[in-house]
Amino acid sequence: MKKQHISLTDLDLEYLQGLLSKGTLKVRKQKRGQALLELNRGKTYTEVCTQLHVSYPTVWSWAQKYNSDGLGFLDDKPRSGRPVGISVEQRAKITSLACSNPPEGYARWSLRLLADRVVELGLVDHISHNHVGEILKKMNCSLTEKDNGPSAK
Repeated sequence: MKKQHISLTDLDLEYLQGLLSKGTLKVRKQKRGQALLELNRGKTYTEVCTQLHVSYPTVWSWAQKYNSDGLGFLDDKPRSGRPVGISVEQRAKITSLACSNPPEGYARWSLRLLADRVVELGLVDHISHNHVGEILKKMNCSLTEKDNGPSAK
């Protein structure tokens, strides 16, 4: 007889079956749920690994996490990462500065000129011209002139 690695409660079993029948899950969540159902049916870790194309330690850890945390492990936990350095308000001010008239002696804003001016104005402590370009790109703002009128020569 095959060893049963986990035993789902009736409520958990019903939840998983309903969840997997929806068809609009992230792949990670779907595989975790399928693994639990298969382990509950009495399949071995090796059989589940082969069926779901994941490693043995992965299935083993899913079973352990279910036994300790319940179905809460199905969703990914928030990951740490670098905090956002520039707020929405600062991004808006950078964009509005790019849309304003360039300084005297310049025909238009350059990314380096914008980066320097943003630091001068104290909007941020430091910013690279590449980051300014990324902000403007996300805001669909272009530094090129779109004026189709006669050019000043």
